[in-house]
Amino acid sequence: MDRSRDNQDNLGRFITKIRTMVQSSLTELDAVLMVARRGKFRAAALELGVSTTALSNAVGKLERTLGVRLFNRSTRSVSLTEAGQQFVAQVAPAVRDIHEAMEVARSQQATPSGTLRINAFPTAAREIFSWLVLPFLRAHPQVHIDIVTEGRLVDIVAGGFDLGVRSADLVPVDMIALPLGAARRNVVVGSPSYLKARGTPRIPQDLAQHACLRVRLPNGAIYRWPFEKDGQSVHIDVEGAITLDEASLARTAALASVGLTLAMESDVRDDIEAGRLVRVLEDWTPTLSPLSLYYPNRRNPTAAFKSFIDFARRHGGASGSTE
Repeated sequence: MDRSRDNQDNLGRFITKIRTMVQSSLTELDAVLMVARRGKFRAAALELGVSTTALSNAVGKLERTLGVRLFNRSTRSVSLTEAGQQFVAQVAPAVRDIHEAMEVARSQQATPSGTLRINAFPTAAREIFSWLVLPFLRAHPQVHIDIVTEGRLVDIVAGGFDLGVRSADLVPVDMIALPLGAARRNVVVGSPSYLKARGTPRIPQDLAQHACLRVRLPNGAIYRWPFEKDGQSVHIDVEGAITLDEASLARTAALASVGLTLAMESDVRDDIEAGRLVRVLEDWTPTLSPLSLYYPNRRNPTAAFKSFIDFARRHGGASGSTE
C-alpha cells in the first residue's frame, strides 16, 4: 500500500517536472521566434508582455543549451546567424503545432480562462474599455486581457493577437468582423474662455486664425483635420504652438484654454455635457465608420475567445460609448 502511494507520488513529481521543463523550453522557443520576427529585443518583449531583460535571458539560456549563437547582436540591430536561420526554419512549424494543440486542449475548458490579446487603435480601445472589456472581466474573472494600442494598421495574425478593433472600413477582407455600436464622429472643441477670447470659427478656413492642437500620426506626418458639408470636403493643415500624438494630452490642453482640438466625440462627451468644452464647426464634422471587432477564422477557439465574442455580440449594439 505504501509502495503504491510512493509510486504515485513519484509519478506525480515526474509529471510536474516534465510539464515545467516543456513550459520553460516553449517560453525560450517563443522568445527566439518573436525576436526573429520583430528584429528587435524591445519590440519582441513588448509583444510578449515581458521585460527586455527576461527575454534576453530566455534567448541566452537556449543558446547556451544548444551551444551555438542564434543572433548577431549590436547596439542598433539584431539579426539571425546562419545557425539561427536554420534553427528558426526548422523549429517554427513545430512550435506552431504545439500552440495549436494547446488551443485544442483549452477549447475543451468549461470555464473561460487564459489570456486574450487584443490590438486596437488607441481611440478604439478607449471606446470599448468601459462597456465591453471591464464588464466582460467582471463576468469572467479567470480571463486575462492584454490590450496593445497602436496607431498603425497591424497584421493581428503575424503579431500574435487573438482579436483586433478598428474602424469597420479598415478591417482586412479576410477577417471575420463583428460590428460594435453605431457610427462615430470627430468633434472640434475648445474651452469657453478660449472661445470668448478668440471667437468661434464658422467655417473650417477660420481655423487659420486660431491656435490649434496639432496631431502627429505614427508615421511622423501631421494629421490634417477633415471636414465635410453638403458634399464638399476639405482637409485643413492647422497651426498651433503644440504638436501631440496622445489624445488625452490634447484634451488636457484644450481644457487649459491653450487652443482648439479635434477629438473623438466619445473622448470629450462628458466635458461637453458639463460645459467644460464647447463644440464648434458641428455642421462640418462628418460621421465615421463604426468600430468592428475582428478576428481570423479559428478551428479550435478557446472558451475565453468564444465567450468574449458572444459577450461582444450581445452588448455591441447597445454600446454606451456610441450614438
